[in-house]
Amino acid sequence: MKSKPLVLMVGAVAAVIAATAALGRSAEPPLPANARADSVLIDKTGHTMTLFSGGQTLRTYVVSLGRGGLEAKTREGDNRTPEGNYRIDARNPRSAFHLSLHISYPDARDTAAAATRGDKPGGDIMIHGIRNGLGWLGTFHRWVDWTAGCVAVTDAEMEEVWRVVPDGTPVEIRR
Repeated sequence: MKSKPLVLMVGAVAAVIAATAALGRSAEPPLPANARADSVLIDKTGHTMTLFSGGQTLRTYVVSLGRGGLEAKTREGDNRTPEGNYRIDARNPRSAFHLSLHISYPDARDTAAAATRGDKPGGDIMIHGIRNGLGWLGTFHRWVDWTAGCVAVTDAEMEEVWRVVPDGTPVEIRR
């Protein structure tokens, strides 16, 4: 008799693991192989990132942002996501956070504003997946803003973003 509850418990645990893994995958079909974004809009209030091509929406993702709140980044270490117009200026396939696209923050305006306040502007703002080894969290990562100022999506979503967003793509981040 003791083996039946154990079998039920193992089955329940397996179901939870399978459901959690499924949360990292999009219900939408992948974007076509030839899809290319020509701009990215990150809406901090809506917690969304939308990829556009020719003014048309390619895909919108729900994102996690910097844990420092929705205010604009003003200094190094404030854990906020910046606001403004930037570009994708580098990519890191060996990132600690399942692939990453570097956003060109800080620009000259951000650097000058921080210097006026006697601060450093910070940097290393990325669009990335979940920390390596924790990809099983899937969409659960969206429950809280947890990054140090970056924009985070699931690993599966990041693979798609990585594929369709070329270097040089304009990125607008707004509240």
